[in-house]
Amino acid sequence: QVQLVESGGGLVQAGDSLTLSCLDSEQTYSRSAVGWFRQAPGKERESVAAISWSGAFTDYADSVKGRFIISRDNAKNTVYLQMNSLKPEDTAVYYCAAQRYSESPYLDSDKYVVWGQGTQVTVAS
Repeated sequence: QVQLVESGGGLVQAGDSLTLSCLDSEQTYSRSAVGWFRQAPGKERESVAAISWSGAFTDYADSVKGRFIISRDNAKNTVYLQMNSLKPEDTAVYYCAAQRYSESPYLDSDKYVVWGQGTQVTVAS
């Protein structure tokens, strides 16, 4: 059973905004750091943004800093990725993932133990 469920992907135009959601369907990871990662065709997986379990700490890849905002609502077991000023190079499958705990560096994908199935984001020029 998939524990992390992403939604909100789609096809948008450059400059548009899109918000992705990551639902913890089994309510297991409210005390865990959660991250968003992406993988474009032919490229390696890239860390995008991450948030500590309380939401007090966030971290972003340089490529999205100032454009993307990660947040979480633990009462709803959901982490969000608000993506603004989207560029064609943001096109990728976006995955959310959870750590077992909440440890920095938050963008280190090796710390993540549970992954969602991904949602496609396509940005047309």
